[in-house]
Amino acid sequence: MRTYNGGTAMRTYLVVIDEGEESRVALRFAARRAAKTGGAIEILALVAPAEFVQWGGVQAAMEEEAQLRAEALVAQAAGELIEETGLRPTITVRQGEPVEVVRAILEDRPDTAALVVGAPAGGAPSPLLAYVAGIDAGSMPCPVMIIPGSLGDEALDRLS
Repeated sequence: MRTYNGGTAMRTYLVVIDEGEESRVALRFAARRAAKTGGAIEILALVAPAEFVQWGGVQAAMEEEAQLRAEALVAQAAGELIEETGLRPTITVRQGEPVEVVRAILEDRPDTAALVVGAPAGGAPSPLLAYVAGIDAGSMPCPVMIIPGSLGDEALDRLS
């Protein structure tokens, strides 16, 4: 269990980010919530498994490129978070199917206060969002916060 202030359990918000604006909104919400509650942020960037390519070298290059893009994305998000709130997030980059990766991380971290996922302002939800809000929503090991991607900073401040 993660601790701070002499052993008091820390509330950690796990935020799944990608290149969509809704994940930035979710991260801002979680950061404000963590700052107000004395919590922490863990940023999770997912790297989709590469499709099979006959030539192993090409597939390895594609996987490495996807990993580097995810690392750059999470580094930029972490930098913005530190600048805005002073919170230093834990950064995790994992390759795999989003639902499986998130379930595994939540199993490994029973002290997670909430899973924070952004919802797009328009269009279909991501497979992860559809999963956590769908039929298995009641079996999640922690609360799930679904943050509308259309929220502005004023609304985020008011709601967090």
